[in-house]
Amino acid sequence: MLKVALLAALTVFICYGGNWLFGQTMIERPLVVGMVTGFIMGDLHTGIIMGASLEAIFMGAVDIGGALSAEPVTATVLATTFSIIMNVNQKAALALAVPIGVFAAFISMFLKNVVMNIFVPIINKQARENNQKGLTFTHFFMWFLNYFIFSLVTFFGVLEGAQPVQALIKEIPDNLMAGLSATGGLLPAVGFAILMRMLWSKELSPYYFLGFVMVAYLNLPSIAVAVIGVIIVILNAYRDRQLLQIENNQKKVSVVNTEDSLANSEDKEEEDFFE
Repeated sequence: MLKVALLAALTVFICYGGNWLFGQTMIERPLVVGMVTGFIMGDLHTGIIMGASLEAIFMGAVDIGGALSAEPVTATVLATTFSIIMNVNQKAALALAVPIGVFAAFISMFLKNVVMNIFVPIINKQARENNQKGLTFTHFFMWFLNYFIFSLVTFFGVLEGAQPVQALIKEIPDNLMAGLSATGGLLPAVGFAILMRMLWSKELSPYYFLGFVMVAYLNLPSIAVAVIGVIIVILNAYRDRQLLQIENNQKKVSVVNTEDSLANSEDKEEEDFFE
């Protein structure tokens, strides 16, 4: 289990820390984290499925300033690890991922808003002295320290929490496990609902209901719905382009008519003058 804990911590460090090392590269998204965890743990198929399911849950979670609604990297790594290593039901693991993500968000806020503030006087001093090398070193040292500590949380969570979680899973009654599985199945809908609250508009609502009909009544797979969505986007783009060309042509005709009218008016004034 020590090896598994080290691999889980390494995954968090790579995906969470690496995401902000060269700018936000989006490798902290559950879709990527689940795949990386599955690859490292030796079950890529389960990792991709867990990552995609958790992406649907956390895609509507928005971080504002220093406040984090949930931390998806730790949640994805632990849920995927529990599912692969301890054969926990995937839907039950999804249900466990949500409270893990919320708890990890509090730890992340504490590290960033409290622990990292210890280095503020050092950074201010280096800035006043224009010590660019010192600022660069402090920056990368803080980056390493922050995500290393965060990785330790995952390490001890797997190392010390694996056996209790495994024992807890064995003691959970079948009806409660069925409830957790049902909850895990509903969580992606919650994630989509959170996202839809930000994107909903009267103009986009027909496309939403069209997709719902295609999935619920026509039983089309998600790939087919996505392809149809791309086709609709392309058709709308061509239509908007044609409308823009028509509008530009109308403006050109209007300008030409105005110029001709002005020219005719000037000619008429000259004729009237010489008469």
